[in-house]
Amino acid sequence: MPSHIPQGSATPSVLVVVTRRIGDVLLATPLIRSIKLSWPSAAIDVLVFEGTQGVIAANPDVRRILTIPPRPGLLQHLGFALRLLRRYDIALSLVPGDRPTFYAFIAGKWRAGLLLDTPRERWKRRFLQQWVAFDERNTHTVLMHLALADILGIAPRREVVVSWRQEEGLQVDRLLGTSSAPLAVLHPYPKFNYKMWHMSGWTELVHWLSGRGYRIVLSGGGDAAEISYVTELAARLPAQILNLAGRLTLGAAASLLARAQLYVGPDTALTHMAAALGVPTVAIYGPTDPVKWGPWPKNYAGAGNPWRRLGSQTLAGISLIQGNMPCAPCHQEGCDRHVESYSDCLVALPAARVIAAVEHLIADTTHA
Repeated sequence: MPSHIPQGSATPSVLVVVTRRIGDVLLATPLIRSIKLSWPSAAIDVLVFEGTQGVIAANPDVRRILTIPPRPGLLQHLGFALRLLRRYDIALSLVPGDRPTFYAFIAGKWRAGLLLDTPRERWKRRFLQQWVAFDERNTHTVLMHLALADILGIAPRREVVVSWRQEEGLQVDRLLGTSSAPLAVLHPYPKFNYKMWHMSGWTELVHWLSGRGYRIVLSGGGDAAEISYVTELAARLPAQILNLAGRLTLGAAASLLARAQLYVGPDTALTHMAAALGVPTVAIYGPTDPVKWGPWPKNYAGAGNPWRRLGSQTLAGISLIQGNMPCAPCHQEGCDRHVESYSDCLVALPAARVIAAVEHLIADTTHA
């Protein structure tokens, strides 16, 4: 434990700063669990961007969630920073950016974080008592976060924590009813176009699954574009398909996933949730590097990263399909290098490859 905290007290207040996307917040939960299990009385708060907090809203290891807009006004930002001033015994920045490092510096009596080890970034070191070089290429995000457990002198726990409230589970009960058919959850719409598979592929997959007796649920968030896309897809599908886009919180979506016998989705937070819950998962990846961002398998105990960089692969009930181009993963946000552009490797990915992966996964699950 950092030296300014009395040894044996095990009751520090801790702020974990992870101001990025929903998936980043979810993949911070192994570090949060490591802290809580090592210091059971610790009060752990998490600072995230507004709109990402739902993935940890029911997390039993978290006392409080603090939120800040991605682009706050100057006065709002200053007021927020002043409210953080030295409130915590320990502050940890899991993102090697200026703002998260600043938040850790302001909030913590003792600070540590991830930083890029480059000449341009070295000035940030003065704001932290300890830092770890951020590996952008060769270390999975879960393992990167857990490097801070080593600095704290605590045992790393690799469990990605997926949680929901009782009322969210009851809502899913009501929506699903009493059908005994095996449940397949499909998540067709990622937030960004560069991660998107094509609608014709989803349509073909749904018809294939329906013909094999699966009850199919379409999931999706509350963004207007997402609801519109999933609604258009549902209109092409058999009438018995259940479209829950925009109707579930992230906690309720987690409860839905926990009941599924199959999940198929792109590189998005729900795919990470399904994998963490141990649901047989087909993950459709394009330009994203699996080494850094592949779904973390439940109970994974390997010495290194779960995934290779190149090629489709299967591990622990997860089939990761890589895009249909030799340039994948290119690490870029679409072929035009921005999040609204599409990725040719996913546009060219045929439904037959995804269906084959699903078929093999179903067979492996049946014979397990």
